[in-house]
Amino acid sequence: MPGLLLDTLRGRNASQRPVWLMRQAGRYLPEYRALRAEKGGFLPLVYDSEAAAEITLQPIRRFGFDGAILFSDILIVPYAMGQDLQFLAGEGPHLSPRLVDTALSALTAVPDRLSPIYDTVRLVRAGLAADKTMLGFAGSAWTVATYMVAGEGSRDQHETRAMAYRDPAAFQAIIDAIVDVTVEYLAGQIEAGAEAVQLFDSWAGSLAPEEFERWVIAPNAAIAGRIKARYPDVPVIGFPKGSGEKLAAYARETGVDAVGIDETVDPLWAARTLPAGLPVQGNLDPLLLLAGGAELERQTLRVLDAFADRPHVFNLGHGIGQFTPLEHVEALLAVVRGWRK
Repeated sequence: MPGLLLDTLRGRNASQRPVWLMRQAGRYLPEYRALRAEKGGFLPLVYDSEAAAEITLQPIRRFGFDGAILFSDILIVPYAMGQDLQFLAGEGPHLSPRLVDTALSALTAVPDRLSPIYDTVRLVRAGLAADKTMLGFAGSAWTVATYMVAGEGSRDQHETRAMAYRDPAAFQAIIDAIVDVTVEYLAGQIEAGAEAVQLFDSWAGSLAPEEFERWVIAPNAAIAGRIKARYPDVPVIGFPKGSGEKLAAYARETGVDAVGIDETVDPLWAARTLPAGLPVQGNLDPLLLLAGGAELERQTLRVLDAFADRPHVFNLGHGIGQFTPLEHVEALLAVVRGWRK
């Protein structure tokens, strides 16, 4: 039987709220830090399917979250498309060659780089209780393209935005290629046992409205539509971080089954503005979870109460911080699990 999380993503407004946290598998957990010290760098961990499965399951064992989110990275897609991927200490991810300097056609795809991720999904699903949901994910085309073009992250994605203005046909080809690989990547995760998938558009907020329509809404609609055509029972969560008031158009036009909301969005506005009955996910500020105390409880209840009249998955507005105390997570879960609509 589906668990509370999967039921909610499918549109059921239950009296309780399912909860999982973005980046719940990772650096704030001592068991993760111990395993990483034993195994080495981030990318080797991702490609060690048994280790990645163990990391994915660690927060479920500790906290009993309603969903397990695959331990991987959004840049696995460009890696499979033929770019080299490195995670450098203190600098973050680097992709080469950069597509601001090199034609997309110069890349040689390496689709086998996706296979270990599917193995991780299989191992996690086998290790989860039946009422826990296995969540797969991928980066959305715009966000992935910003890394592929510039070779690394940036504050305002200026190189990628400039390329999209300067040569929209070439940039469209990059977006289309990412969409194609992403659809197959998510399909592979679903075939391996993912019961819902999330599209992370971490840099959606850097675009002007017309560009947001072209580079965020249209590609996400293409991915969601193609996944839903093949897997109509698998919910797709769209998370366009930083989109602000453009979130309403995203929710109407992409066809996603649920919308993730970042911490800058007023939950009362979202509850009032987004399509009736659309499941929402979010949106506690991760810094509140880091800070803890009475304000954490107050704001958690404010989010829960705001979305009482629609299906709601409790989550953070972005990823849990590395230095978040475990007792703050426990306090948060006590509030969420004690709430009833």
